[in-house]
Amino acid sequence: MKKLRVAISGNPNCGKSSLFNQLTGLKQKVTNIPGTTIERKTGRFRHNDVEIELIDTPGTYSIKARSVDEEHALDIYTKPDVPSPDVILYIADATNLKRHLYFFSQLSELKIPMVLVLNMMDVAKFRGIEIDTDRLELELGIPVCTSNARLGEGITAIKDALTGQSFQVHFPFSQEQSVKGEQEKRYDAINHLLSRIKSEKSPRELLTAKIDPIVTHPVFGYLIFLAVLFLIFQSIFTLAEYPMQLIESMFDFAGDQLRNLLPDNWFRDLLVNGVVAGLAGVIVFIPQIAILFFFMSILEDTGYMARVSFIMDRLLRGLGLNGKSVVPLLSGAACAIPAIMAARNIENWKDRMITILVTPLMSCSARLPVYTLLISMAVPEAHVWGIFNLRGLLLLGMYMVGTIASLVAALVFKYLIRQRSLNFFIMELPIYHPPRWKNIWILVYQKSKSFVLEAGKVIIIVSIILWFLASFGPTQQHSWYEPHPTENLDQSYAGHFGKAIEPVIKPIGFNWKIGIALLTSFAAREVFVGTMSTIYSVGDEENTGRIREKMMAETDPSTGKPVYTLAVIFSLMIFYAFAMQCISTLAVVYKETRSMKWPVIQFIYMTALAWVASFVVFQLFS
Repeated sequence: MKKLRVAISGNPNCGKSSLFNQLTGLKQKVTNIPGTTIERKTGRFRHNDVEIELIDTPGTYSIKARSVDEEHALDIYTKPDVPSPDVILYIADATNLKRHLYFFSQLSELKIPMVLVLNMMDVAKFRGIEIDTDRLELELGIPVCTSNARLGEGITAIKDALTGQSFQVHFPFSQEQSVKGEQEKRYDAINHLLSRIKSEKSPRELLTAKIDPIVTHPVFGYLIFLAVLFLIFQSIFTLAEYPMQLIESMFDFAGDQLRNLLPDNWFRDLLVNGVVAGLAGVIVFIPQIAILFFFMSILEDTGYMARVSFIMDRLLRGLGLNGKSVVPLLSGAACAIPAIMAARNIENWKDRMITILVTPLMSCSARLPVYTLLISMAVPEAHVWGIFNLRGLLLLGMYMVGTIASLVAALVFKYLIRQRSLNFFIMELPIYHPPRWKNIWILVYQKSKSFVLEAGKVIIIVSIILWFLASFGPTQQHSWYEPHPTENLDQSYAGHFGKAIEPVIKPIGFNWKIGIALLTSFAAREVFVGTMSTIYSVGDEENTGRIREKMMAETDPSTGKPVYTLAVIFSLMIFYAFAMQCISTLAVVYKETRSMKWPVIQFIYMTALAWVASFVVFQLFS
């Protein structure tokens, strides 16, 4: 049986992954490129008595690598010790052929047989773009196929082209007689080719041309973006209020039922005051997290986020970053882990490192439960001018604090980190289109489900451990190795741990109970709420109220004054805004930088920043 080794190449976001999945189905495997953390997928399929090994390479704009991903994507073409493919399957976005044919023109000069696939033809037709594929095939001298990879259209024709006779591109992309630079020569040739095979009538592009001058305006662009964020955070509190109350009521009911059904013993206490109380403290925030992901998905799907990257490049460039840093920074509002991984697309090494170091300062969704709980304790349910939710305004303020802190930190690192190469920014602005509601609902469901499952696992484990530490402790007659039930939380193991670190956190307004939550939050920031729920439930069977009410009712035994004053609450919010309390994020930073140096620097500077900022806030409001 004949065998072919085929490399699938193209620019980022051209549909390579979708097409790879359609061609190979489940016959895939994922491995790391030797000596790197970058994954490479390979798959196999048979067609017309030919066995094809398909190699997926990261998206690349040029034969000259500008990032780690691109460098390893090109190994298969540039390294002598890596076997060259028999055929290159090049995927191009049919809606933007001028950009996508540039890399194609460079690969064509390697004299490797090629098959060109024009993907997203459905979008191209919708935009009024018509491509004469027969003429294009004649001009290039190779098979040209069309496809809609998401729906699996055109797959059979692609397989036929791969297993048929192979041809090298004969179109003269490099015009040696021209005195122009290499890049201009190629684009001249591409424009000459497109003028003969492409026609375009796009009402949406006309609409995009009218909208862009407004949303990318040097002044109005920022104001519009701020207004969009304001709307999102108003909605997080306003729209989520009733479903959150419903969830709280359901957990209250479940707790009461378990108390009535189960005998009064350690298992009931563990179940009600450990597991149920811990989960209730986090699951109640699912509506707010779902709303956040819903709006962020709409902004991304409509094409608006690309405009945000464009306008922010003007601001970020002066801070040692560029427009491509916006994607990781804004993704940090969801979770720092995928946001840091998204920094791989930043070509400039210094920009990439600064982005990785400052992204965790962006307020992620794990901080949302903490902010929401503390804001509800500090600010009454009120509206400004009758329409603006006061709590929503403060939540927006906390996200702005995180954003400003990340930008200031970037400016500092700009002067601390040496520059390795020149800084530049290239980005395509897609046309606006209606959001794909099905995709958005699926994404919201997946993100919310992931939050529940991932956070739920950690919370259950932490809640059980914490319940034990809060319910048992050493006594004067027994050693630390012989746990005994204790009635008072301050005599428990958790109480001893909290009091051990209290001298360090007391200057910023925190007591030993908060200290316990700070320690458990290293597993995940949202564990703070579950921890406080468990701490204030263990040994308090009489008070079955909600965690917010219990915390607000606590008083200092020595003074009789409330523990959670405005100064303590604001200090705690600032601490969680700046502190690196996520061990998973540190692990990803180590993986992406392949050095312990950067996660250590990140942990030290964020912890120091959090303590100093909290100290200042606590003193100001005391």
